[in-house]
Amino acid sequence: MPQSLTKVYVHLVFSTKYREPIIGDEVKDELYAYLGGTCQALECHPVRVGGYYDHVHILCVLSKKIALMKLLEEVKKNSSKWMKTKGVAYRNFYWQDGYAAFSVNPSQLGRVIRYIDNQYQHHQETTFQDECRGIYKAYGIHYDERYVWD
Repeated sequence: MPQSLTKVYVHLVFSTKYREPIIGDEVKDELYAYLGGTCQALECHPVRVGGYYDHVHILCVLSKKIALMKLLEEVKKNSSKWMKTKGVAYRNFYWQDGYAAFSVNPSQLGRVIRYIDNQYQHHQETTFQDECRGIYKAYGIHYDERYVWD
């Protein structure tokens, strides 16, 4: 095949440092737009961006021109710097060191979009940690609790 053809949907999840609930209503929509814009600038088309007070979810198409790790590095670095410009309350804003990334079957896009859109309702019933544990279990990911929740 002489062409390189890809369409890889990825669901990215990462939290604020120590899961501090700092993503307030006054900044969340702007933050989600900024995260999506950063993905777009890296040629990773954002499908949906959302989250909760202490974490974000990004569903995007991974560009064939960038490694997943580099995408996360740029998204987290740029948005962390941007958040620090949003006022005194955000001057110590940081993302956690790690992240989670999951491939998404195109037939499941609607389900993942609804999941991201309903984070506030979802987290009335479950914590971020339990949410992640459920995703890890569904994907068969083995992890060590001592190192996942920085």
